[in-house]
Amino acid sequence: MRRLVRHYRTLKHRHKFVKTGKGCRFQGKNLLVEGHVELGEGVKIREDVIMRTNGKGQILIGDRTGISFYCMFEATAMIKIGKFTGLAEFTVVRDTNHLIYGTAEHWRLTPHIAEPIVIGNCVMITSRCYIGPGVAIGDGAVIAPNSMVMKDIGPLEVWGGNPARKMGHRMKGPIAEAMRKKYGGLLEKFGVKETPYQEELRAIQDAALQGLNRAAEERDRLMESLGIHERMAYTDDE
Repeated sequence: MRRLVRHYRTLKHRHKFVKTGKGCRFQGKNLLVEGHVELGEGVKIREDVIMRTNGKGQILIGDRTGISFYCMFEATAMIKIGKFTGLAEFTVVRDTNHLIYGTAEHWRLTPHIAEPIVIGNCVMITSRCYIGPGVAIGDGAVIAPNSMVMKDIGPLEVWGGNPARKMGHRMKGPIAEAMRKKYGGLLEKFGVKETPYQEELRAIQDAALQGLNRAAEERDRLMESLGIHERMAYTDDE
């Protein structure tokens, strides 16, 4: 019965997208898609997700990425998410904001500011996060719950808070060393789960360990193609 339900939902939802790769699964009956949205292979989307684009905006979701309940995406420029990435429930990814600084006019009357967002491969974004315009999140990064991300995040970095700040690195520093001492035995005892994508995951990991922020490079390329020459500035002391 479950297989029939999944098949029905796949037939029901896949036509909403400009492109849908093989093996995509839609586990909820409610899915709102408006505008240009593309899915790679094996993408998994759960209940009550909203994906909306405006004008020439696009949302591109990479292979085998998972999107949980009540997530929302809105793009006027571009939202691009890599492979093997997970976005937990109630997360909002929005590349557009109203212009509020530098004017006292009502916010509904001011222009929109739109800057492309690029979220890399193997990123974990936990519950109730907000990813703002122009942000690039590097491969393997982790975002703590209830975080508002308005700045770039490097590969394998752990960020959290409102506004989000760097909490540590998954492989470097005192927190990583303490966690290795406390939980390293779990890896020795249980190992790492097998996957048919191990070589692809290893290549992503190797690039992240070298500190290459490919998400930021892609974001900069997209900004140049859109004629955006400078990112909106966000500072912690304003």
